[in-house]
Amino acid sequence: MTSLVLQFNNTIHPRFLRIAMSIKHAIQSGQLQPGETLPSTRLLAKQVNSHRHTVMTAYQELIAQGWLTSIERKAYQVNQDLPIENSQQSPNSVNPSAATFQWSLSPNVFTKATGQRHDKQPAHEFHYNFAGGQADLSLFPFQEFKTYLSDSLVRPDLTEFYYGKPAGTSLFIEQMTAYLRKARGIMNKDIIVVNGSQEALYLLSQVLLTPGDHVAVESLGYQPAWQAFQSAGAVLTPIKQHNKGIDIEALTTLVERQSIKLIYLTPLHQYPTTITLPIAERMAIYQLAAQHNIAIIEDDYDHEFHYDSQPPTPMASDDPQGLVIYLATFSKIMFPGGRLGFMAIDKTLTPALLHYRQIMNHKPNVLMQQAVGKWMQAGAFERHLRKMTKIYHQRRDHLVSLLNAYNLQSLKPVNFIVPAGGMALWLDVGDNAEALETYCDQNDIYLLSEKHFQLNPQKSVNHHVRIGFAGMSQEKLQQGLGIILNFIDSHPHSESMAASIVEHV
Repeated sequence: MTSLVLQFNNTIHPRFLRIAMSIKHAIQSGQLQPGETLPSTRLLAKQVNSHRHTVMTAYQELIAQGWLTSIERKAYQVNQDLPIENSQQSPNSVNPSAATFQWSLSPNVFTKATGQRHDKQPAHEFHYNFAGGQADLSLFPFQEFKTYLSDSLVRPDLTEFYYGKPAGTSLFIEQMTAYLRKARGIMNKDIIVVNGSQEALYLLSQVLLTPGDHVAVESLGYQPAWQAFQSAGAVLTPIKQHNKGIDIEALTTLVERQSIKLIYLTPLHQYPTTITLPIAERMAIYQLAAQHNIAIIEDDYDHEFHYDSQPPTPMASDDPQGLVIYLATFSKIMFPGGRLGFMAIDKTLTPALLHYRQIMNHKPNVLMQQAVGKWMQAGAFERHLRKMTKIYHQRRDHLVSLLNAYNLQSLKPVNFIVPAGGMALWLDVGDNAEALETYCDQNDIYLLSEKHFQLNPQKSVNHHVRIGFAGMSQEKLQQGLGIILNFIDSHPHSESMAASIVEHV
């Protein structure tokens, strides 16, 4: 230990005893832990403006009382076996008799996480991780990426490291603008870089919504987005879904009967059902939104991973009204800890968003933007995308083949639709979903059932589980799925299952 902040009681004399009592208090309060090393007598004497021998006498007093031990010619340490007196005080409280402060929280604060079953243990700590959006981080080219990160430090653009430029760094925005134009057909929009898509959702909620505004969301969907909208006081209104995605007739009726401020969609690979919304339905939704002056947030969280054909262009690519806000993230391409995402927005919305962003966060991480910008500029980014798309495609096909093989020999087949892309599969297990999730939790398998994605669980069934296939090798995927299928095979389930999803309202 190099330093120690002590609280002195100046009424205690002599001085060595005052120092000893302050150290004893630090131990009792938990500031000093058993086994920790104290500063040397010379260093502590300098810090408390005292003589070294005074500090040494204080240490010897505490050794005699059983609070410290001495390692000859090396150090003084807090005793591993503290005196029983310590049990009379709370280890984390300076004044154990004082009442705990009562915090008054805003009603918009969410104290319980949703969309995840395991609050204490993250998905990646399970032996078999079937989290739906989990990339395989073991395949990320960290050594290659290190060269771009190092280059950003060796030859930094110092103008980017100051305050200012809240939209993001010039290089990254330049590269993203070109990439969106070529790969997704998105043009004539401003790019704002964010620390992940969740920050974008929160920013948009605070800027666009006022308490009481209605936001139309998919009845099965992404709960962190819903929480962002609710944090602004919005009221969530479910959009009915069926096996082909959004029920356009239901949405039309909803919009005509109710004042909707915003529509939130995941049209490419609907979260969580993985269904790709057809072009005709996208056009119908856009025309409806334009007619009723409703903004659309298009969350395209895993656009890169589409396997059966070229993915449909985003709704934002054909947006003459400028009403589509396009969100995307690098968490699936790289790793969630990178905290890098962006939104492509109409230029008229830019000033308000940047103003609010500067209130909560001056600018996103410059080093990460610079490194990714260089990565993209060198062409290595797209090489990595091609590699991962091929691997995830193989894993999807492997998962489908395992499920097909199971269905051929089982009297209790499971139903699913092969997703055109994405990182997960929506599996109908009948009325076994709840029991299967509990079983998986007990057997070191991370799995989420349908109830975690429902806006109105009390009005919905719980028949599906979301099987993520991207984050594990084919061998591990097969092992984990085998455990799941053995459970399903040994538990009878309802025979009246839909082909992929039942209607949700």
